Amino acid sequence: MSATAPTHKTKITPVILCGGSGTRLWPKSRQAKPKPFIPLIGKTTLFQETLGRCNDPARFAPPTVVTGADHASHVEAQLHGSSEARLIVEPAAKNTAPAIALAALQLPEDAVMLVCPSDHHIADPDAFAEAAMTAAALAQDDWLVSFGIAATAPETGYGYLRRGEPIGDGAYRTAKFVEKPDLDRAQQFVADGGYAWNGGIFAFRAGAFLEELGRYRPEMLAAVRDAVTGGSERDRTFHPAASPFAKIEGDSIDYAVMEKTSRAAMVPVDMGWSDIGSWPALRDVLDADAEGNVASASAELVDCRNVMAVSDGPRISAIGLEDVIVVVDGDEVLVTTADGAQKVGKLSGAASQ
Repeated sequence: MSATAPTHKTKITPVILCGGSGTRLWPKSRQAKPKPFIPLIGKTTLFQETLGRCNDPARFAPPTVVTGADHASHVEAQLHGSSEARLIVEPAAKNTAPAIALAALQLPEDAVMLVCPSDHHIADPDAFAEAAMTAAALAQDDWLVSFGIAATAPETGYGYLRRGEPIGDGAYRTAKFVEKPDLDRAQQFVADGGYAWNGGIFAFRAGAFLEELGRYRPEMLAAVRDAVTGGSERDRTFHPAASPFAKIEGDSIDYAVMEKTSRAAMVPVDMGWSDIGSWPALRDVLDADAEGNVASASAELVDCRNVMAVSDGPRISAIGLEDVIVVVDGDEVLVTTADGAQKVGKLSGAASQ
């Protein structure tokens, strides 16, 4: 990939989506303070990591952050008083397509948006920045661009993108969006080499996105427009009108636009990406010992393999375990196999906190 720094007029506007409850990382992540806003990898939160990847003033304009009322205070606290960042507080959770439309309607039509989830980890921010520049150049030509993240394993928890014909230096048409596959198909995708993970990172002109949303989901666009028209702003925080927004039938950007548009493109990128969507996923990006174990200072593991044991207080002592997760947070204790970790969000404790 080759990229050059954009001019002032073509700076990329990061649009950071802070939604969801992060219950699969319960009890550390809770509905009152979910995973974007807690330090999981070092001392920096995932939201702060996301901001940091988009803070080069030669490339990026100030960010727009879209979140719900429950999490607005966390966003404000972790923006560190930035006077240029803009906050949009959704009156209700309606999935990613309406959230992105809220931001697009308040930007110039020619603004290039870089839509980023707030709770992903990227080990190679330089590779991310280079992919962002390549995607921005495509977006200026009215492509709607997905980051095609290098599929390093046959993951069944991710959607996939199938690479189509080349459309430029390091870029391709998106031939197909593929839903989460079973293991056999995921193994075929990795062996094929023409598939990438769909990590939910997108770039497009604000006007191009709104045009496609209006083509495929006109009722959604109309309701978001009404919510913006009837909204109010104070101190760079915008509150859309609740009544029209409540009428929206929520949908993801993938279903509402990306899987339908004829202008879908992808930029392949290998950047050490993880959505940190479960305890095993977090374990895999942390420093492990020779046996694959990750343990906090208050944990002792003997004859264990691929065990994660973390506690903010009481000591954990484990012997002879394999592929087990043990988490102690405050007055809550979680014990699960690695395979069972995907069901953590269904626990009654996770659902109620």
